[in-house]
Amino acid sequence: MALQAQRSSSRGAQVARGLLAVVGAVLLLDALVLIALGHFNVGVQVPAVLGAGALVLAWQWPAVQAWRQARPWRHRMWRAAWVLLALWVLSVLWFWSRLFSLGLEPPQVPAVQAIVVLGSGTLDGQPRPVLAQRLDTAAELARLQPGALIAVCGGVDWGETESEAEVMARYLRQRHGIAPERLVLEKLSTSTELNLQLSRPLLAARGVVANAPTALVSSDFHLMRALRIAQRQGLSQMYPVAAPTPLATRFNAWLREYFAMASSWVLREV
Repeated sequence: MALQAQRSSSRGAQVARGLLAVVGAVLLLDALVLIALGHFNVGVQVPAVLGAGALVLAWQWPAVQAWRQARPWRHRMWRAAWVLLALWVLSVLWFWSRLFSLGLEPPQVPAVQAIVVLGSGTLDGQPRPVLAQRLDTAAELARLQPGALIAVCGGVDWGETESEAEVMARYLRQRHGIAPERLVLEKLSTSTELNLQLSRPLLAARGVVANAPTALVSSDFHLMRALRIAQRQGLSQMYPVAAPTPLATRFNAWLREYFAMASSWVLREV
């Protein structure tokens, strides 16, 4: 019986070590590819650290197990660390489940007077993929609601010469044939809070008051925080419209938003 138990324990250790190696390789490779593409944020850094840690743990598994078994307190610390990691992963999955259910499709949006499109980054005078998805979603909504104004929001990104708003407006005109007179450009903001705050007087000058029905277009992962910021600014009739996040960066963006939401909550911004 003792020999059988020992063999079973050995097989279990081999499986655990193999899973750590596979998970670590996937997480680290994903992060390295995105870093090579110019993405370097917490949604990329955390998988990189976790992946590297898992690979080191798989590589040094016998030594780590010997260290753990040498002292009872080490064994307790080992178990506590895994419990905390499991709780953190569960909290991330819970947060992601909330993101899945948030936001309307363009055909579901009631009649609105304005469509506010939040900025997300440009490169060489073109919208980055996440921003392009927001603009494509806004254009679909604009076709369904031809009377709505379209506010595009965002200042000048680092290394760029044009504001995000100017790049977004050009994209909507050239790619989707949006009439220039429908566009309202907010060209100074550097955050979601400022996107909303600085676009309000521009829309008001065009006859759209603060409590007018308005569509808020942003990425699916960003809508929860953006909507709460809008509510704190007294914008009570905002209809959230979800733009899909490109698959290549989707889960990294959602992970980044997990930390952004936690930070905003701690700072009482949402």
